[in-house]
Amino acid sequence: MDLAHMLDPVAAGIVIGGTLGATALRSGVADCQAAVAALGALQRPRFRGDLVRGALAPMVAQAEREGLLRTSLRPSGDGAIDAALAALIQTRSLAAFVSSDDAARETRVACALRAVRTLALGAELSPVFGLAGTLVSLSQLPAEGLARGAFMGAISMAVLTTLYGLLLGNLVLAPLSRAVERRVEAEEAARREIADWLIAKFAPACPPVQAGGGAARRAYLREVP
Repeated sequence: MDLAHMLDPVAAGIVIGGTLGATALRSGVADCQAAVAALGALQRPRFRGDLVRGALAPMVAQAEREGLLRTSLRPSGDGAIDAALAALIQTRSLAAFVSSDDAARETRVACALRAVRTLALGAELSPVFGLAGTLVSLSQLPAEGLARGAFMGAISMAVLTTLYGLLLGNLVLAPLSRAVERRVEAEEAARREIADWLIAKFAPACPPVQAGGGAARRAYLREVP
């Protein structure tokens, strides 16, 4: 099989350009930026809960020995966790920690959902533009007659645009959408374990969390023996 015959810049431009353009128009700038950021995050190292726990262990030990008033805030390597711990140390309240942690989680999940939705939309649109490319290629057939060269060129482009649309949707955009989703699910599970661990460790030094919101209620229930 000669792979050179499967390369057609015009067909690729129709499918890729059309898919990206239509996705951007339907999703909007903010969702497209979220998708680009999520794809960039796939290239970075995964969130390591064990490393964060190791970085925070000395601070937790100091809080258990000396109480929150004398506890020095230590960087964990994660901005969201550091902000939640700063709120905890300043207010000596688990409610502040839970509130900050929940707010950061909601922001991350919302961005991830926008990215997943945008990539999934692109996966749905790419076969449509494969078909559009097929129609464009067939429209280039000469009206005065079917010369063999023109006929073969149009059929080749028609087949390739359909193929490019299917490949772009099913082998690129849809897998990327699921990769972003799996990455976020795994990261949030690891972050939840860290948050539960910190709540359990700091609970004895803090007043009980008032059960105002769902997350705060769950945190409070975790504190009760």
